[in-house]
Amino acid sequence: MRIVVVGASSGLGRCIGIGLAKRGSQIALLARRIERLQDAAKDAGPGTIALACDVTSTESCQSAIAEAASQLGGIDALVYTPAIGPLQALVDTDAETWRRVFDTNVIGAALVTTAAIPHLTATNGVAVYLSSVSASLTPPWPGLGSYAVSKAALDKLVEAWRAEHPTIGFTRVVVGDCAGGEGDAMTGFADGWDPELAGHFYPQWTARKYLADSLIEVDELVTVVDAVVRHGSSISIPSVIVAPRTVPSS
Repeated sequence: MRIVVVGASSGLGRCIGIGLAKRGSQIALLARRIERLQDAAKDAGPGTIALACDVTSTESCQSAIAEAASQLGGIDALVYTPAIGPLQALVDTDAETWRRVFDTNVIGAALVTTAAIPHLTATNGVAVYLSSVSASLTPPWPGLGSYAVSKAALDKLVEAWRAEHPTIGFTRVVVGDCAGGEGDAMTGFADGWDPELAGHFYPQWTARKYLADSLIEVDELVTVVDAVVRHGSSISIPSVIVAPRTVPSS
């Protein structure tokens, strides 16, 4: 499989990119931070490609995807992982924050997909997008409203792409609480959160039972994504949920 993983410099994107490479796929890792990408490419193994890409820029997306397709010899699958989630009450969320969230979580996905469509069409390929339980399975979490709204928009975007390009296997992977990796593979989702605000909202999340009692191991998420990209061209997989299993206490 020739796979482009976007948002691969850190967090789940890095874990997925390296994990898919270890499972035998040819990988192009895309993100803004080229130094981190190059380190990830070394961890992924020989032949892994690292390309700078700013998902908020049409030109950058077009250039990076074209270069990835050239170096890989085509694209069989696209995996879109970038997401930001500012911790902020909706009444305090200004226009600039809304734009920043949608630029990364939704518009970036659209721009990258637009660039990849000709290559995915040529291979009857697969496009995978990481979604969230907060957009699909639970009510919006207080303090993360802009994130939930953007992920709901991403879900609908995936459906819209599927309607217009039925020969491509568009899949959303709904991810629950995940352990993540170590070092650069650690998620930076909560970086920059105000500790006081976190202390205000966290009890609300626990009281509403939004937080799982356990975490998904990131390798399990990689296994699911690997299965989707390998079989999505022949099997319809519109949505997959990867969430911790609830085990009754004894």
